[in-house]
Amino acid sequence: MVKSSTLDDDMIQSMMTRINSVPITSTLEMEILRLDKGECEALVPRKEMWDGIYETFHGGLLATIADSITCWSILTEIGSESNVATTDFNIRFLRPCKTDVRCLAKVIKIGRTMVLAEAQLFDTDNKLVAVSQVNYIRL
Repeated sequence: MVKSSTLDDDMIQSMMTRINSVPITSTLEMEILRLDKGECEALVPRKEMWDGIYETFHGGLLATIADSITCWSILTEIGSESNVATTDFNIRFLRPCKTDVRCLAKVIKIGRTMVLAEAQLFDTDNKLVAVSQVNYIRL
């Protein structure tokens, strides 16, 4: 059961239907932990088959997780049926991740056409692994 203190059951159900319709959600076995207005928190297990050359969670997949979870945070604000697309993305890797990763995404600003969100990625020791900002266009 997804936790929320700000969204009603119908909105949570609508969000989960949308989230689960995106193939990367099941591919990476994303578990949505919490959905709140302007926020999404998820856990993604580390699989050795996804490691990079240093036997750590591949950076490209960490970026994919940040991009996906920030999108879900935005949809909690503008509606689960809304269409958005990433226009620009940055990520700063702070340390190797050798565990599952928890991603916490928050909306920074909602504009008429552009929406900015940020993500923090943590290992299972709650150490910050990476930070990201993602800008989306409302389609």
